[in-house]
Amino acid sequence: MLQRLTAKPEFGPLVLLLVELVVFTAINPQFLSPLNISNTLAFSVELGLVALGMTLLMTSGEFDLSVGSVFGLSPVVMWTLYNAGSLPLEVSFVAAMALAAAIGLVNGLFVTRIKIPSFLVTLGMLLVARGTALFITDGFPQRTWNAGDLWLAQVLVGDFYVGPFRIYMSLLWFAAAALILGYTLNRTKAGNWIQASGGNPNAARARGVDVDRTKVALFVLSSGLAALAGIISSIRTSAANPNSGTGYELEVIAMVVIGGTALTGGRGTILGTVIGIFILRIMRNGIVMVGVPGLAYNIFIGAIILAMMALHAGLERRHQTGT
Repeated sequence: MLQRLTAKPEFGPLVLLLVELVVFTAINPQFLSPLNISNTLAFSVELGLVALGMTLLMTSGEFDLSVGSVFGLSPVVMWTLYNAGSLPLEVSFVAAMALAAAIGLVNGLFVTRIKIPSFLVTLGMLLVARGTALFITDGFPQRTWNAGDLWLAQVLVGDFYVGPFRIYMSLLWFAAAALILGYTLNRTKAGNWIQASGGNPNAARARGVDVDRTKVALFVLSSGLAALAGIISSIRTSAANPNSGTGYELEVIAMVVIGGTALTGGRGTILGTVIGIFILRIMRNGIVMVGVPGLAYNIFIGAIILAMMALHAGLERRHQTGT
């Protein structure tokens, strides 16, 4: 039983998460204050939504480097249409989500039909999406607005209190997405197709799996979740910044990899990704609270990635040899 437990890809990240909590709380007891926990959850779930979509895509053997740009472009499109009086907010939201889906569809078709590696395709789309957001806004954030009375804003980012903890609706959306995608990946035929597409696509095709359609659907899902996360963030902060999401693609991939999803595809874990999300977000919050300069954050990310990759490789070898 112990051998099976330690062989699971989520084991190492869970231990690291617990160590972080203990160390940061020991140094600064305010780390577990209701205010800090509430703020950490609010920031984590927005980037976490992007990481959930990336988990399934990476399990199928592909990457999406354009998610950070879609995160920034979608709220710019939505609020531009709404502030200009062109469309109601609800229709603007649908238009922004449709644009994100179209971006994912283009990414998927370039990868599956033209056979260009996803790294290159999504790198190009990163520049297109970011450039579009900057062009629409002339490089400046959208003007602020009062979204508090709009029902869509309340559904996506409305807040309520559970005791002393301030909880945003976005946390519920994140939890729902994690449960649905986790069940899909581990308990359904679609999940088997995703893992087969990344593990051995030729064998999957021979068994009747539509690998190309599966990957296109995952690219659309990845862009859609990135757009939803960007819109949620824009409502919470009352700003649609065209530079929002810059660098998020690398941080999201780090979260997914730390959680135990294989870079080469074929194995993914939503639970591990959720743990990886909180590892990095707690690290970002914790190092500031204990007095470490925030600019050192990337040093810690790199060290964690290297350590977790070494741990995953060691556990995998032990599992294969039965020791």
